[in-house]
Amino acid sequence: MVGPDGHPLIQARGLVKRFGDFVAVDGIDFELQRGEAFGFLGPNGAGKTSTMRMIGCVSPVTDGTLRILGLDPARDGVKIRARLGVVPQQDTLDMELSVRENIVIYGRYFGLPRRELGARADELLEFVELAERANDKVEPLSGGMKRRLTIARSLVNDPEIMLLDEPTTGLDPQARHVVWDRLYRLKRQGVTLLLTTHYMDEAEQLCDRLVVMDRGKIVAEGSPPDLIERYSTREVVELRFEDGSRPDDLSYWTDGLVSRVEALPDRVLLYTQDGDAASHGLHERGLVPESVLVRRSTLEDVFLHLTGRSLVE
Repeated sequence: MVGPDGHPLIQARGLVKRFGDFVAVDGIDFELQRGEAFGFLGPNGAGKTSTMRMIGCVSPVTDGTLRILGLDPARDGVKIRARLGVVPQQDTLDMELSVRENIVIYGRYFGLPRRELGARADELLEFVELAERANDKVEPLSGGMKRRLTIARSLVNDPEIMLLDEPTTGLDPQARHVVWDRLYRLKRQGVTLLLTTHYMDEAEQLCDRLVVMDRGKIVAEGSPPDLIERYSTREVVELRFEDGSRPDDLSYWTDGLVSRVEALPDRVLLYTQDGDAASHGLHERGLVPESVLVRRSTLEDVFLHLTGRSLVE
């Protein structure tokens, strides 16, 4: 599970990124192991992208230490970038080129032979299910297709680590699931994945292990099931009320039924091990909301418990 020299593929200790007086990343520690899918979960502005840019060797470290593949990004940025695949938040495809040309020309930046690149491009387009669009221009492609092409392009140099910054932001649910499937296949092939996301379901689907970030700091670390077990309950009851009908004090209705109450602007969350039993107890006490939903706890609930804020603001 470690690199060939016995060390993690990525190791950060006291990592800091400042922009003037603003501290974007505030002294974080983490390690990424070979073959792992590791995530940074948090809302916009948590410091996820700033961390990824330091790992991608496009933004210098302000303070602390960072080692990538055993190398120092300050000295060995070119060597490190040659072994990374990068999927940025925004697609940077050349709209004037064909789908296939985007991969071939990008591969030339890595010094790959033209003959080899042609075969590699065809292989990657098959992998992301774009082979039939190989000769089409990029501009008319859907958002999901462009995202898959960006992923294919990032794989042209056969990278050891894939950096994926918000890989499915802006995609519809169907397109997101297609991208997830391709990333899951990469993971099964042994590619090491490092991703940022503010989608709780994406983190649960893709990550073996993750850190929860808020305001530049890591507030929790573990596997998705471990974090949910540690910081939340098995189930959550969501209550919604008609305007003006929500009680000011819910303790009368919930005492003894639930372990924690979170009152959000649009709904009330009740944390309990048995959602059906809690719902039945509320009904017996005479509380009649507009709607009641019983669901399992998610990473959104973990983040809300740790920070008092929602992941998507």
